[in-house]
Amino acid sequence: MVERIVIVAYDPSWPSLFRSVASRLRHALGDIALRIDHIGSTAIQGLDAKPIIDIQISVASLEPIDQFKVPIEQAGFVHRADNIERTKRFFRERPGDRRTHVHVRRAGTFSEQFPLLFREYLRAHPDRAQQYAALKRDLAARYSEPDERHLYVEAKVPFTWETIHLADNWAQAIGWEPPPSDA
Repeated sequence: MVERIVIVAYDPSWPSLFRSVASRLRHALGDIALRIDHIGSTAIQGLDAKPIIDIQISVASLEPIDQFKVPIEQAGFVHRADNIERTKRFFRERPGDRRTHVHVRRAGTFSEQFPLLFREYLRAHPDRAQQYAALKRDLAARYSEPDERHLYVEAKVPFTWETIHLADNWAQAIGWEPPPSDA
């Protein structure tokens, strides 16, 4: 069942929720996980968001998948083989558990670096983060039917790419590198 999009005020418990799940994943994966990071809007203090914890796990290779799939499943997540993005493997919570998205990406790739840079730029630029929050609230109201989720996602794309362009300029100016792994 597809749910409608709900944007809520920032919840200060989100970082501790991330740490709890990340600890479980780190224990299950060990050194297979080169990084485990809190990404997405819930990772940005003060940013309104869908109350979904997004976690990125960076690995040396996406194949063979069982090297990380089995431990992630043992940690309580379900592999979503129907994910169409070829640069990541996607896992979700088990039915009845708190909504959590686990994105597994190959370390050093653009797809791995993108969410880290986006997160760090919004953390460093709270005015831009608030523009993002306003846009998300507007779009959630505009695309309020469950079958309109794809329209919500598509409507965020121009803002996201404009922000990543600004973030890249910022990164070049300050010599940005990803901070240490969150877990």
